[in-house]
Amino acid sequence: MSNSSSITHFLLLPFPGTRQLQLLHFCLFLATYLAALLGNSLIIATIAWDHHLHTPMYFFLLNLSLIDIGYISTTVPNSMVNSLWGIRDISYASCAAQVFFVLFFISGELFLLTIMAYDRYIAICRSLHYGTLLGSRACAQLAAAAWASAGLNALLHTASTFSLPLCQGNAVHQFFCETPQLLRLSCSTAYLREVWLIVASACLLFVCFVFIVVSYVQIFRAVLRMPSEQGRHKAFATCLPHLAVLSLFISTGFFAYLKPPSISSPPLDVLMAVLYSVVPPAVNPLIYSLRNQELKAALRKVTTGWFQKQ
Repeated sequence: MSNSSSITHFLLLPFPGTRQLQLLHFCLFLATYLAALLGNSLIIATIAWDHHLHTPMYFFLLNLSLIDIGYISTTVPNSMVNSLWGIRDISYASCAAQVFFVLFFISGELFLLTIMAYDRYIAICRSLHYGTLLGSRACAQLAAAAWASAGLNALLHTASTFSLPLCQGNAVHQFFCETPQLLRLSCSTAYLREVWLIVASACLLFVCFVFIVVSYVQIFRAVLRMPSEQGRHKAFATCLPHLAVLSLFISTGFFAYLKPPSISSPPLDVLMAVLYSVVPPAVNPLIYSLRNQELKAALRKVTTGWFQKQ
């Protein structure tokens, strides 16, 4: 047994199997990470370069891409290094930083997706008031509120988690430092304080999810009244993938943080972690760019101009 004052490092969950399976995990994570970096970086560069995309929708999309790059960079590179070199150690400070940034980017992603749903609702259902309700100043304030709220939420959870006495060893059954796994190492009922914080945050995030769903319901009702069948098809083809990825992100995240310990197992925990921390940052660029003709046209201009300069 050890207490938190004597713990200097944690041991992350090693990916089991032969050396070949560990290398396969490394290659899959590397491919996913590079795809996420490339996709999100292209979106950021395109929106920053093309002045026609300096609108509220693309401003929020740029922020989402920044969050996605930070989110996947918090966990995946470290896991790849561990698989490649067969190591498990992570320092106490690095573990705390990982917890903070994971929670920061999770919260920021959902807050920003909520704002983006509000943006689409105003654009489609209250288009005459769009310029008034979402001017440049309002957009900057909404984005700043999302980043600040995410930072405050992450700070509260990180401080609460790492103030707990730990006496159940230092083995974290996850490929990164995840709050629910760290709580299992606690030897005090004080961990209930962090559990209540998680429940409170989950309720807030659930309210965001409900707001997003209600916004999309209003959008769908407006779309169904469109006279153009092509316009309806385009709107549904754009919105439904958004909701699908969001539902995957929310459901797996809720399950990972709120499931009872009795149904927990390392393979299930790892699968849920991959689905809420690795898949969304890699898929979001495809969802938000490939189905957006304006963004695709601007992206072609950027890449064509870049190749012509070479």
